[in-house]
Amino acid sequence: MPRLSLWRDNHGNDYKFFDRRMSEMFTIGGTDINVHKYLGPIDQGTSTDATQPKYLNQSEKNIQDLLFLENRDRKYDDSVYQMRGIYRINDNDFDLTQFGLFLTSDTLFIVLHMNDMVETLGRKVMVGDVIELPHLKDFYPLDPTDVVPAALKRYYVVQDATRAAEGFAPTWYGHLWRIKVQPLVDSQEYKDILDNIKAGENTNSTLGELLSTFDKYQDINEKVIEQAENDVPESGYDTTSIWIQPELDTGYPGHINNVDASDSDGSPDASDSDGNPDASDTITSPSLKVSGYLTGDALPPNGFAVQTGLSFPSSPQPGAYFLRLDYLPNRLFRFDGKRWTKVEDDVRTSLTPGSTNETQRSSFVNNTEKYMSGRIGYDAIRAAQPYVVPGNTITTSFSMSSKLIETSIAYVSTNGVRTQLNGFKVDNTMSNSSGNTAITITSNVSIVSGDVVEYAIFENTDPERVGLSQALKPTAD
Repeated sequence: MPRLSLWRDNHGNDYKFFDRRMSEMFTIGGTDINVHKYLGPIDQGTSTDATQPKYLNQSEKNIQDLLFLENRDRKYDDSVYQMRGIYRINDNDFDLTQFGLFLTSDTLFIVLHMNDMVETLGRKVMVGDVIELPHLKDFYPLDPTDVVPAALKRYYVVQDATRAAEGFAPTWYGHLWRIKVQPLVDSQEYKDILDNIKAGENTNSTLGELLSTFDKYQDINEKVIEQAENDVPESGYDTTSIWIQPELDTGYPGHINNVDASDSDGSPDASDSDGNPDASDTITSPSLKVSGYLTGDALPPNGFAVQTGLSFPSSPQPGAYFLRLDYLPNRLFRFDGKRWTKVEDDVRTSLTPGSTNETQRSSFVNNTEKYMSGRIGYDAIRAAQPYVVPGNTITTSFSMSSKLIETSIAYVSTNGVRTQLNGFKVDNTMSNSSGNTAITITSNVSIVSGDVVEYAIFENTDPERVGLSQALKPTAD
């Protein structure tokens, strides 16, 4: 008589009996689960970066970025697969056994029937798949119906998957598949789902537009930055409220020559000409300011007026201030009657990262300049209206009012252009004009007759800013 044993080398009748009973249990007592099947990373096209290879076939086993081991741009199946699952519903409790507060119910452990899952999906549910739980749909959101016109769906992303311990039958074969899921967030990996699925039948809004909290966080961040800029508008120390006592050449304190009753304290006020003290008023302007660490703001002391520009005025009055914008940082000068003497540099800058932050760190991180080589053509234009094009030049026309230069150089979108006005660099844009290169000076400067406009067109352009991955990538000696 053979030995009694439930173990078989293959899936026999005992295995099939247990499997059918478990499948029936999921059919009767399970909840619907909609699965968005992960197909693999989206094809990025041909790349010269060996860490981002181009695959011949799309597969969930492909890795998009071999350096960071990431699949940032994921492709999901257009079809939605429906199956049954069972999980334990918990209350939203805080876990106080560790430092900080952690919600213990945002992670779900869902059990699926393995054979039904493979039959429906074509494979086992894996990390990266996205599931929807229809029974958790929120039909009563706090937002009004004109803001949220559809019931909010609940999506989860699979973080881990393995066989369930409770799914092993007496035959020692597993029948159940256990997945660990966490709430789906609005991130780059799931844009193929969030941006392509409508939120409901009565709206054209996408799922991402309703589920995303990006706009709300953006508004909060902007308000925090706005208040921070009001509290601390610039780095360093504000010295504009400090009165600087001017001195005469003799070393005595400066004064107002035509002092009246309202000027008995020697301080400029509304009785001085136009009410704004400047070099035209009979006031001695200070030649120095309070100096210290990050105190330079390029503002004249005591509220004096200041002119700005790229070159000094021709006939200044003694004591006049002038801010040179062609210096980096901008430099404040004072005319002492014989020469322009330096007062201070504008070293205070905005603490908020961006174009207004002119620190060396910001200029490196936000550097958009390009290194140019292989000069194709060069010309210098003496501005005049109308402009007469001399012979044997690459310039075909020039407009002083629109600051437009047209050339005979064939337009190539990858070329680069550098422009200067009277020896100072100015910004420009390059465009296609009937197949030739056209250059427009975009800097906020005026061009007058006699100014010299120089430009050069280059064949090769490379960003001056070096990417972190390129900077850290080792090269052979």
